[in-house]
Amino acid sequence: MISIENRFKGWLKGQGPKPPLGTWLMAAGPATAEAMGYSGFDFLVVDMEHVPIEVSDLANILRAIGCTPADAVVRLAWNDQVLVKRVLDAGAQTIMLPFVQTAEEARLAVAFAKYPPVGIRGVAAVHRGSRFGRAVDYLKQANDQVAVIVQLETPEAIERLPEIAAVPGVDALFVGPGDLAASMGHIGNIAHADVQALIEKAAGMARDAGKPVGIVGPNPDMVRRFIGYGYSYVAMGSDLAMMTSRASEWLGALRGEAAPAPAAPAAAY
Repeated sequence: MISIENRFKGWLKGQGPKPPLGTWLMAAGPATAEAMGYSGFDFLVVDMEHVPIEVSDLANILRAIGCTPADAVVRLAWNDQVLVKRVLDAGAQTIMLPFVQTAEEARLAVAFAKYPPVGIRGVAAVHRGSRFGRAVDYLKQANDQVAVIVQLETPEAIERLPEIAAVPGVDALFVGPGDLAASMGHIGNIAHADVQALIEKAAGMARDAGKPVGIVGPNPDMVRRFIGYGYSYVAMGSDLAMMTSRASEWLGALRGEAAPAPAAPAAAY
């Protein structure tokens, strides 16, 4: 029987690496995705919000990641019924919905991702998600195997974290530090003390709610800090950030120049 088991959903329940470590994919290319998948990351976030990735591009990126030991998390452009349906049919199993502000918006995210009677996802028999119809029990298993992550990106959303976390079908939360800092008046500065205090508070609230919570940091030091706060899974930087920073470092070494300062930490996430 062809399996559609979602490993990452098991990891969210503690059945895997502790914590799972990932990175963001901003290059929009299957080759880069495949290379990062072989680099030791547990998961890779395919960003359809800030990167010009369409559904046809997504399928090829997911194929590339599928050749590697890493798992894919797909961040959609918006919490939209049509986008969710198309991305799941293209083979995504773990989806992240940005800028979820309320429990009602979280309920909609779950409904979009689940077949009736749980939700309102449209039914098709043959698509990449169902292994082109060869996973004969796909329609019966899909609701259990799809993982829904909702992204909290403002102080208001974090204050509502307990009620958002309590929505049935929300598998995990994710704090977006770049937008959180911007909404607090500290755009581009996730290291600001007030931003860090709220990031730490969110981890504690998620722990009290019994819900896994993730985040992204720009470098190992910040990621270690987030793990210390209690984050359950953490992404570090992006493929493009790693590539450009190393290029600057090597060029600087050859030219005897200091490498330029990196871009604003996590501002694009």
